[in-house]
Amino acid sequence: MDARKTDALIAIAALAGIVAGTYGELSSSGPFERPLDTFGLALIAVAAPALAFRRSAPLPVGVITVACAVIYYACRYPGVFAAAPALTAIYTAASLGRRRLAICLAVVMDAGIYGLIALADTDPGPGDGFNLLGGWLVAMVVLGEVTRNRRAYLREVEQRAIEAERTREEAALRRAGEERLWIAQELHDSLTHSISVINVQVSVAMELLDRRPELARDALAAIKESGRDAMRELRGTLGVLRQADPDAAPAGLAALPRLVSRAEAAGLPVRTVVAGDRRELPEEVDRTAYRIVQEAFTNVLRHAGPASITLTTEYHPEKIVVRVADDGRSSGGAAGHGMGLIGMRERVVALGGSLSAGPAPEGGFLVHAELPLTESS
Repeated sequence: MDARKTDALIAIAALAGIVAGTYGELSSSGPFERPLDTFGLALIAVAAPALAFRRSAPLPVGVITVACAVIYYACRYPGVFAAAPALTAIYTAASLGRRRLAICLAVVMDAGIYGLIALADTDPGPGDGFNLLGGWLVAMVVLGEVTRNRRAYLREVEQRAIEAERTREEAALRRAGEERLWIAQELHDSLTHSISVINVQVSVAMELLDRRPELARDALAAIKESGRDAMRELRGTLGVLRQADPDAAPAGLAALPRLVSRAEAAGLPVRTVVAGDRRELPEEVDRTAYRIVQEAFTNVLRHAGPASITLTTEYHPEKIVVRVADDGRSSGGAAGHGMGLIGMRERVVALGGSLSAGPAPEGGFLVHAELPLTESS
């Protein structure tokens, strides 16, 4: 329910309860009470409805209710119910964080009413309601503070829950973006290489089909093998996504001989150099090293023209170095600005390594990558 409607209902209930309790003589404010008349009803009618604005205007409501209560008892009107609006206003001020206002209202009311009692001809009796007034005033201030602290705690818990939910959503979106990027890189690396090899073999087959059809058969067989390899790598990528494809060939340095034979079948002589002791590599490092070689071979097929390739793999205690150099025409303008090398550089940097690609000192193009073999990789 809206707060303003709630306060209006509280004001109406307070007015009805005070009038009914007072006329029903359910409590006593002390001896020598005078009957409730029009002026006393007017004080109640002003104090109780003021509670409808207790949250929007706590200071005016507090002053009005406390003043009406002090005047009411100064005129010796009966019952303790008339103090309820003032007590409610003090509680509201404390619950809204107006602690100083709540304390001041409580002190003024306490001093005003007990001052009247002190000036009276007789002391209050044991059954008089004002014997506990000081305790009720303190209780309203304390209860308001407890309510305020609880509301602040609940707001903080709610804010933390909202923040945690937002953080989870951001993390999920970030993971989804990383997965999409990984899928795009895997498909680009595997399919681009296979399609490049197929294009080269198709060109060879078309050249030889009329002049030397017996040699065209070898080119068509190489196309078939390249298509099979492309399907195998595609199944491997999808198998990783589904976490289920035991027959899929892993992409790692162990698959380099097949990659080299495919490049040689496409007319690229490959010289392989291995330095250091071969050993088991972390999965991500192994896959990234293979993709670097694959992307470099693809760029040579597409951009370098007639060329030969030198593939160097160096195993160091703390890192592995992969270099792919070709002696074809300069392909830096085409390969260096392609998405393949950008994706490779992102992979290498993610593992804490470095990758450089550019013209080789002796001519051609060189791709040089260093991948760390630490726990972070």
